[in-house]
Amino acid sequence: MWKLQSNKALPFSVFYFILSVVLYIVALPLLILLSLKPKYKQSIPARFFLYKNKRFSSEDGIWFHVCSLGEARALKPIIDCLDGEDIKITTITHTGQAEAKKYDAEVRYLPYEMFLPFWAKKQRVVVVLEAEFWYMLFAVAASMGSRVILLNARISERSAQRYLQFAWFYEKLLSNVEMIYAQSEADKNRFLALGARNIEVVGNIKLAAEIKKTKDFDKPHEEVIVAGSTHLGEEQSILDSYVSYKETNDSKLIVVPRHPERFESVYLLMEAYAKEYNLSLSRFSEEKNFFADMILVDAMGELNNIYNISDVVILGGAFREDVGGHNPLEPAFFGCKIITGKHFFHQKELFKYVHHVQYVDADGIKEALDNAKELPPSIVEEKIDLDRVIDKLKK
Repeated sequence: MWKLQSNKALPFSVFYFILSVVLYIVALPLLILLSLKPKYKQSIPARFFLYKNKRFSSEDGIWFHVCSLGEARALKPIIDCLDGEDIKITTITHTGQAEAKKYDAEVRYLPYEMFLPFWAKKQRVVVVLEAEFWYMLFAVAASMGSRVILLNARISERSAQRYLQFAWFYEKLLSNVEMIYAQSEADKNRFLALGARNIEVVGNIKLAAEIKKTKDFDKPHEEVIVAGSTHLGEEQSILDSYVSYKETNDSKLIVVPRHPERFESVYLLMEAYAKEYNLSLSRFSEEKNFFADMILVDAMGELNNIYNISDVVILGGAFREDVGGHNPLEPAFFGCKIITGKHFFHQKELFKYVHHVQYVDADGIKEALDNAKELPPSIVEEKIDLDRVIDKLKK
């Protein structure tokens, strides 16, 4: 078992460990139930029961911890610069896991906190991305002698007040961190308010990501509108706007839900609109083309390829108050005209670098589609230098 380096931290860490055990026991029936759902059938057994989730095979490597798909993808330019290093990656979600397995690395799910003292192995550096603040991960890594670095670190304006209410806790957590590379000056100031030290602003590492297509689709003659990374409730607003827009515009709509487990329910919703408004509808997985008026993309990994043939992107995740938006860099890279919602708090830093975006409420999508005809394509005007970060990791 791990040994705390600081006797001062021992009482709280022991208390936190016991609390995590109690919470685990209380949540056990729910965890068993959730593990039966397709979305969690891999991640919950791995994280909460260590099923097929063995310890890393070696020590003294570089361990990256990310949450999901976006963060796992953002690692690519960094890992490309760490050729020859022993790379380990842990994730939270199954989509993050699938993306991480594309690298030459040992990939695991991050176990629930009470397992970490027994599961973790000492690594030279533990790099935690964005807002993955797990007390036991930080404390266990530091106690083993691993250097802990926060990369692409952020605290959203929405979350800052809540964090400050528990500043005493986050000060303990961040005391285990050697270096914080923050996304922005605002993020740096929020970390300082929580008692953190050694903070540098390097920008958002997603700006360094290589954005590319993997195949070429034929672009339809009609105007192509893609609803990308949509969430529950957003598709209905988009479909309402589209059927109204299509009355006077030769266009087609491609819908790409964020989560694959929603493919079927979104198709049924689109089917209802297709019947009511006499529109053709197809599934991309069956037809592999974009001939229909409306197309559901029920496949993973195609979004950039579709952005490449799109004129307008309605970027999901920001028309609801609880998601926080999605990465605008990819549609901007392909020169799409971007429409998104006003609740993009998790992507605020990235949207600073993307110009010519329309931010609207859900009931303003139709008007934004009309206005898009007069607006230039979105563009990205910023780059990031990762040399400081790479040098730090290689030390």
